[in-house]
Amino acid sequence: MKRLAAALSLGLTAAALSACGGGGSSSGDAKVVDGGTFSMALSTDPGNLDPQSSVSSSLFSISQLAYDRLVNIDPKDGSIVSGIASKWTVDGTTVTATIGEGITCSDGSTLTASDVAANLDYISDPKNENQMLGTFLPAGATTKADDASRTVTITLAEPAPFVMEGLASVPIICGKGLKDRASLAKTSSGTGPYELTAAAPGNQYTYAIRDGYTWGPGGATTATKGMPDTIVMKIIENESTAANLLLSKELNGALVIGSDQKRLDKAGLTTSDTGAVAGEQWYNQTPGRATADPKVRLALTQALDFDKLRKVLTAGKGTPPTTFAALDPVACKGDSVTDAMPKQDVAAAKKVLSGLPEMTMIYSGAGGGGISAAVELAVEQWKAAGLKVTAKSQSSTAIDETIFGTKNWDIAWLAFNVSSPDQIVPFLSGPPAPDGTNFAEISNDAYEAGVAKATTMTGQEGCATWLEAESALVKDADVIPFANSVGKAYRAGATFEYPGQMVPTSIRMLAN
Repeated sequence: MKRLAAALSLGLTAAALSACGGGGSSSGDAKVVDGGTFSMALSTDPGNLDPQSSVSSSLFSISQLAYDRLVNIDPKDGSIVSGIASKWTVDGTTVTATIGEGITCSDGSTLTASDVAANLDYISDPKNENQMLGTFLPAGATTKADDASRTVTITLAEPAPFVMEGLASVPIICGKGLKDRASLAKTSSGTGPYELTAAAPGNQYTYAIRDGYTWGPGGATTATKGMPDTIVMKIIENESTAANLLLSKELNGALVIGSDQKRLDKAGLTTSDTGAVAGEQWYNQTPGRATADPKVRLALTQALDFDKLRKVLTAGKGTPPTTFAALDPVACKGDSVTDAMPKQDVAAAKKVLSGLPEMTMIYSGAGGGGISAAVELAVEQWKAAGLKVTAKSQSSTAIDETIFGTKNWDIAWLAFNVSSPDQIVPFLSGPPAPDGTNFAEISNDAYEAGVAKATTMTGQEGCATWLEAESALVKDADVIPFANSVGKAYRAGATFEYPGQMVPTSIRMLAN
């Protein structure tokens, strides 16, 4: 199984991309102007630009410029709205979607129902080891296309309560790209509002607007006044650097979740806000690791003051998580975390941790000073409980190799972000790498039983069961969500919406 790009764990991966967007300040009475270049910071390089090559947040951020989804989600109420499909139905295990008329690819060809079916067939083929299988497209799904009626019929192996929400995260590749997938690493072949024109890995990616695009979410079109002619996605790993470039007007947009928010707010920049999980503690349960012992995991959890860690991590602006799926629109609202959270008990933790060998903690320092300070505090609290922990800041690539390759880690701070509880199941259960994406090798019978029951229910009918299953993970100290934050997508010289990701058809350039 291909390893999961670690950026999913470190960024804000939206399960919903829509023309409508999150809250925050608006552009007021600023004058909208046509054309120009819009520049956006991207915290990690996506690497291979094939939009189906991984489920990383950086790839999601960049692929939506050139690729559309079958459907989209309205973040205001969670309803399914049009994408490539103009209409759709779900009847038990059968999903039928009708492809809109006149949808063209960047090479001028017309997108067909067969093209759409071929995309889903590729993902569903186990030999391709695609990370979207089981996350956004249910395993065992088969497709049938009718080009004359422009319909695609998806037959599921079993009921999937959030199948349309999952399909809203699957980018559709055009026929030319499907025939030469290797070319997608550095070019684009989609129906999206923009087309890739230049790629400089590690530096920036440049996209040009497509004339005649009229099938965006909610009928969005590139003929709308104020849309930029060019979009440049710049790779800027450090949030403080991105904040500096916003203030100097060298960037039009950047997502900031750390302490740099304070000075950006003071500068009066407008924002589009999005909530997300910011702190989530994982334990390596590979046989032979100390953290495979549930008593050790509980003690490591009891040793920490998560209220203090949350305040430091989020500069005092964070809130306690209530569910594993936190991106708006959240499919299952409720609280699976609070009552299940092990209480701090340093004395009890010390009885277990004292005398244990040194442990290794990994995390990404890309979020700025907040995460580094929070990690330092956690290390001090474990030391007070009798355990030495060495924390290592790693790049996204290094984290990917560590958790899926060497597995040389004990504790990890990785924040997975999804909007429906089924999307995170492959990372909480099932086979470990290299055969699956259960990188922590979690085996929780109560969680797995709950998931099995919840998947037989339709949509929100199963929410209580989903949340009960999540509670089992927290209670057993398999995964500890401890901090939510409001990520602010700051805007300078432009306005746009950001319901988990920047929506390209919402960009409006503003007069200086």
